[in-house]
Amino acid sequence: MTRPRNTQTPSVQLLLGADWLTICDLSALTPGRGVAALLPDGRQAAVFRDRTGRTYAIDNRDPFSGAAVLSRGLTGSHQGRPFVASPLLKQRFDLESGRCLDDETVTVTTYAVRTHRSSAHTK
Repeated sequence: MTRPRNTQTPSVQLLLGADWLTICDLSALTPGRGVAALLPDGRQAAVFRDRTGRTYAIDNRDPFSGAAVLSRGLTGSHQGRPFVASPLLKQRFDLESGRCLDDETVTVTTYAVRTHRSSAHTK
């Protein structure tokens, strides 16, 4: 007979209002690539993990084109700041502040994000 054991399952969560919403398992995030997550209100978030393991979340909608594509953008850093470049028009968005690095009058929403370990029982 196999006994159940406790494991720690890391998940990525976004703060929406006063509640944390689980988006995906941390293992679903490949460093340098984004994933899109549908939020309860119908909006989308683009969630990223960098090569150091830090996670970020911004609005997935590109404000220049209106398309929900930022999760498909290329990631990088500029002057030590992590960014994603839109795959359509190539504007870069700071992953920490949401500010467009190519047009300071434009920003996208950022979300507080955390990696949360919850207990799960497996056989």
